[in-house]
Amino acid sequence: MGNHTLIATTLVLGLAACGGSRHEPTEKYYLVSANINNTYWQAAGAGLAKAARGLGVAYEMVGPVTYDPQAEAQAFRDAVAKKPAGILVSVADPNVMKDPIDSAIAQSIPVITIDADAPDSKRLSFIGTNNYQAGLKGGRVLAEQLHGKGRVAVYTMPGQRNLDERLQGYKTILDGHPQIKIAQVVDVKGDPRIAYDTTTELLKGGAAPDAFVCLVSFACPEVADVLDRNKVSGKVVVAMDTDSNTLNWIQKGLIVATIAQKPFTMSHYGVLMLDSLHHYKLPSLDIKWAEDTRSPVPMFVDTGDTLIDKNNIAEFLKAQTSGGGN
Repeated sequence: MGNHTLIATTLVLGLAACGGSRHEPTEKYYLVSANINNTYWQAAGAGLAKAARGLGVAYEMVGPVTYDPQAEAQAFRDAVAKKPAGILVSVADPNVMKDPIDSAIAQSIPVITIDADAPDSKRLSFIGTNNYQAGLKGGRVLAEQLHGKGRVAVYTMPGQRNLDERLQGYKTILDGHPQIKIAQVVDVKGDPRIAYDTTTELLKGGAAPDAFVCLVSFACPEVADVLDRNKVSGKVVVAMDTDSNTLNWIQKGLIVATIAQKPFTMSHYGVLMLDSLHHYKLPSLDIKWAEDTRSPVPMFVDTGDTLIDKNNIAEFLKAQTSGGGN
């Protein structure tokens, strides 16, 4: 391990244990996202709160309650104007967020992306899921459940990098199964009602999909609800994340599996990284760290993912009630 990496790791772990004794009353960290009332982002907000309270610093989660990249960018700019100690941001649209992120870096405000990245910006690091690998994992389940043949509807939001990477993972697996076709890609635009209404319409047609893949957390509970209301069985539904309704539908057998991410971990660890950057300032934030082999910041921190199905859901639920993040 290089000296810079060792120092950075020591700083993060040391600051996590030191409490609020070394922190200024004005020290504040922001988490910026869209759809902030979504259960996924409420979990991330809990991680933000736990880390900040442990450090004895102020914190706030801001952003629109709908999927609105422009409103998210404005919330980010508003946070920058308050000169915080650091900002975490999940990037709905990399093109919209690049300039605001670069502006924050130019003002010496550390910015770390979580969950969804803006790799062409000057953000310091990305903390989140390896989304391509998550897509591969879901694709393997899909191919196995379809027995190598079928038509698939995909629910996503095109242009959001993490979702595009997941879809690419699925496509890589399906390249080896030419009789499985993606028949439709549905832009749900951050709205569960679109997932519900689209599923309803697809079931009315004579060639309804054999499978439904959801790359966003809120879509597959809607899909399962429609299937249940219409008494449709035999469809393969592969979900994303661990909304309580998703887990309930797995137990009831209408969702075959979901891929769990760690939004709590993303924001919790992100605050610790920002805190170390605030207290142990780098000579400059505006450096091409990706090209520096002695960079004190990692370009990517993989928080991991877990495939949940009927075989391990009881174990997963038990881990949630006993975990140290609660």
